Amino acid sequence: MSRFADYQNRFPNARLVRSDSGVVEVTFHTEGGTLVFNGHSHEQFVDLFHEIASDPDTRVVILTGSGEAFMESISPEGFDFFTPRGYDKIYREGRKVLMNILDIEVPLITALNGPVRLHSEYVLLSDIVLATPSTVFQDKPHFEFGIVPGDGVNLLWPEVIGSVRGRYFLLTRQELDADTAQDWGAVNEVVSPEKLLPRAREIAESLAKLPPLTARYTRIALIQKLRRIIDEGVGYSLALEGISAADVALSMAAKG
Repeated sequence: MSRFADYQNRFPNARLVRSDSGVVEVTFHTEGGTLVFNGHSHEQFVDLFHEIASDPDTRVVILTGSGEAFMESISPEGFDFFTPRGYDKIYREGRKVLMNILDIEVPLITALNGPVRLHSEYVLLSDIVLATPSTVFQDKPHFEFGIVPGDGVNLLWPEVIGSVRGRYFLLTRQELDADTAQDWGAVNEVVSPEKLLPRAREIAESLAKLPPLTARYTRIALIQKLRRIIDEGVGYSLALEGISAADVALSMAAKG
């Protein structure tokens, strides 16, 4: 069991605040600005979502980003894709972070302040997704690194927007604007930037007024299919990603 005061300031890349009604707002950032995702934040977020999921006083969770994007930039710092031990760490964290998000048994709202070009699977495990006109979805880094997009996007995008659309989105690195994402079912509302967090908080506070067990068990009831999809598929797809990373490593070694 976790207590907010014990973990609130533990995570360098996540700023946490909680309202009197139990709404926890999580803002991803790097030194106060837009998040630059790396191996250290990959590791952090496993524990972050575990702590949130283990806190009995949390009633609703809002995820958002700082600066111009939700998640757009990635750095190789802290990652080791190309050795068995290094990829084993990525594999274990990649599986666990998604299950820890699913273990958050209260309504989860994501407020997208801008582009999402990596780890959009976090967004698709939310119950409510709000976006701004600047929001763009894309799976950018996997093919740039030459590896399989196997961290959950391969499972969730075809589930959310349809099999043919989802596969095209990943294979072509399609840029999906906010209005199209809403039309296709990946976004609930598109609002102006100044209205994004007020709208997220408005919805969150209304959900926080539900009886605690009603809110908690509704989230559990709504995500059973997603839990099954992730539990059955993400280990295998992450393994395929690891095989492709090993092949990239061999090619790099041969050229070097």
